[in-house]
Amino acid sequence: MRVESFGRELLGPIIKAHPRATVTHIADMPARPGVTAPWPEWVPGWLREELLNRGVENLWTHQAEIANIAHAGKHCVVATGTASGKSLGYLLPVLTALDATPDASALYLSPTKALGADQLTSARGLAPGSLASGISLYDGDTPLDARRAIRDHARWVFTNPDMLHASILGNHTRWTRLLRQLRFMVVDECHAYRGVFGANVSQILRRLLRLSREYGGSPTVIFASATTNDPADQARRLIGEPVEAATEDGAPVGERTIALWEPGMVPDLEGENGAPVRRPAPTEAADIMSELLLDGARTLTFTRSRRSAETIALGVRERLEKRGRMDVGNRVESYRAGYLAEERREIERMLDDGSLLGVTTTNALELGIDVGGLDAVVQAGFPGTVASFWQQAGRAGRRGQGALVVLVARDDPMDTYLVHNPSALLGRPVEKTVFDPTNPHVVWSHLYCAAVEKPLSVAQLERWGTLAVAEQMVDQGWLRLRRGVFYPTDRDEGPRISSAHERVNVRGGDGQEVAIVDHTDGRMLGTIDLGRAMQQVHDGAVYLHRGDSYLVDALDFNDLVALVHPEEPPYSTSSRMDTTIRILDIDDMRHIGPLQVASCQVEVFHQVTSYLRRRDNGEILDSVDLDYPPQRLVTRAVAYTMTESTLRSWDVPADVAPGALHAAEHAAIGMLPLIATCDRWDIGGVSTVLHEDTQQPTVFVYDGHPGGAGFADRGFEAFEQWIRATLDAVMACECESGCPSCIQSPKCGNGNEPLDKNGAIKVLTGIVQAFRGAGPGR
Repeated sequence: MRVESFGRELLGPIIKAHPRATVTHIADMPARPGVTAPWPEWVPGWLREELLNRGVENLWTHQAEIANIAHAGKHCVVATGTASGKSLGYLLPVLTALDATPDASALYLSPTKALGADQLTSARGLAPGSLASGISLYDGDTPLDARRAIRDHARWVFTNPDMLHASILGNHTRWTRLLRQLRFMVVDECHAYRGVFGANVSQILRRLLRLSREYGGSPTVIFASATTNDPADQARRLIGEPVEAATEDGAPVGERTIALWEPGMVPDLEGENGAPVRRPAPTEAADIMSELLLDGARTLTFTRSRRSAETIALGVRERLEKRGRMDVGNRVESYRAGYLAEERREIERMLDDGSLLGVTTTNALELGIDVGGLDAVVQAGFPGTVASFWQQAGRAGRRGQGALVVLVARDDPMDTYLVHNPSALLGRPVEKTVFDPTNPHVVWSHLYCAAVEKPLSVAQLERWGTLAVAEQMVDQGWLRLRRGVFYPTDRDEGPRISSAHERVNVRGGDGQEVAIVDHTDGRMLGTIDLGRAMQQVHDGAVYLHRGDSYLVDALDFNDLVALVHPEEPPYSTSSRMDTTIRILDIDDMRHIGPLQVASCQVEVFHQVTSYLRRRDNGEILDSVDLDYPPQRLVTRAVAYTMTESTLRSWDVPADVAPGALHAAEHAAIGMLPLIATCDRWDIGGVSTVLHEDTQQPTVFVYDGHPGGAGFADRGFEAFEQWIRATLDAVMACECESGCPSCIQSPKCGNGNEPLDKNGAIKVLTGIVQAFRGAGPGR
């Protein structure tokens, strides 16, 4: 008789406590023993002895493999499961080299501050005293008076892409010592570098390698990644050079129970346009987390937004207080980007030492941080990619013990599809990381920075594949060409050498940050970029910070500040905006029967026009108008068109067409993450029965980042697979006329009007049949 798993023991009482919810699938992932490898002969005795004292008697096979490849001076990537000990694979060659060569140096790059600080502690703990003192953290929180000492003396600098670009490459003459002796560059959690962020990091890494070699360095790059689709290719695209991969995971894995959970409908409640309302995922997650904490299970809950991280933590504490267990409730915190540095560090410390029993977080705690003793992970919504799902799931049971993972589906097409098609989540390879290292919008600014750092040769640009962009920059006055070398220009009305680096926003957007200030006491609560500020801290918005509620009194565009005051209104807010789009250029076009599918460059105008006030149960109170300026975006899109007669042949008459195309657009946006490493907040869409450029019914899905992020291009590449999955998701939804689980969108600028579910099914069916009719030669 099989003994019930630890995860199922935790899950059973929670299911009984939620009779309206449906657990659509439970998977028991069996434990797996580890496979060891001998210690490399080159590992020094002191390092091996230190590891033996910590209980590391043998290396797992992937640790030994990646350490040996790196020690041989070859660029490499280790891509294995969460908690598989990837960090030891790069610690061995780096610490060995730094100890053997007193002048050698290294860099470590991570996408988040929390991960960098955590890995710094591990490296210092293994290094002997003299070397440990030369291992330093250099990020935006590093005090100014400490930065010079790090530049002058540090042997191994832990930083992030933003600081590497702006402070190290932007002031490379001050970092000559480090760059000249650079032996290793560690790029941790490299699967996180996708979209525009990935394109920017790709250019930064190429600039770093170039400068280090110009100074006489010869760095080897070691990438560490969660399991991804073709990690060697992704790492190669990041640096533009060959990379070897170690992907066979030799680490042991504890038993893990994964439950796919669909919240029940809220009786007697209607949402937008009369749609049924499903219990919100954050509310359900707060219930589940409360039950787990009461059962003694240390729990980490992931959610999709900063606001949800706050509301879930607040909800958990309220539930525990009602049950007389504030001794547990007081040990629950929220964690997200936007907190001040000292707040983040305190929460990280309390989570690690066990002071906190539960934390609700955005993906800010998804990556790499080694937190032992966590029993359960709750996900309030699919995190956007299968890779992120497994990263988050791996936060619990990190040291071989059993664990429970509960994915709570949001009212969203992708979530609904996955919980009803578990093989699409649990039984398929993770996505290929999508980013475009040749994105001209990104390359342009980095080539200018590179020329400012050191003039660029034609040969270098040919190796990077960016010579054509440089020639365009000459034509537009950004660069000048002299005897095969490109130099930066410096003009009063144009590019300025002095501000080249500060004008690049590594993570996308325009780089302008809005400060969120409580004007009743002058305290700064956090920051948010300007583009999101219009949608999240607009006049009248409800803003949450560490469990406290604030109301926005004014968003000031001139001073870049949002003034708020403490208040707890009985509603939440969500913005609405108008969007228009026009085609600038068509790069590729496919004809599939009566359908035309295009990959194109577009110009998009967004204007936030109003916001909804909504009660916690989903009921809409009212809509409030806003008067904000439009924002222009030039980006990439995938578009499909057909004639009105084709729509009629699909039984979609003229009066149904607007709602049918609109609903098909919403559903497709919700399903694009199935084939691209994005989520619906990275992309947008427009549908119309008569577009001014095509003069036909047209649907656009576009990247929400300047210049494009690669997501729309991936949609064009895998268009048939994408639309088939979209049709399956809409047809499988049990609602009659459309709901958030299939065709309604939480960010629709038109208030989800008009929408026609049956019409969308006919449009999507027509597209799928067009592919069938086109045959293999299409």
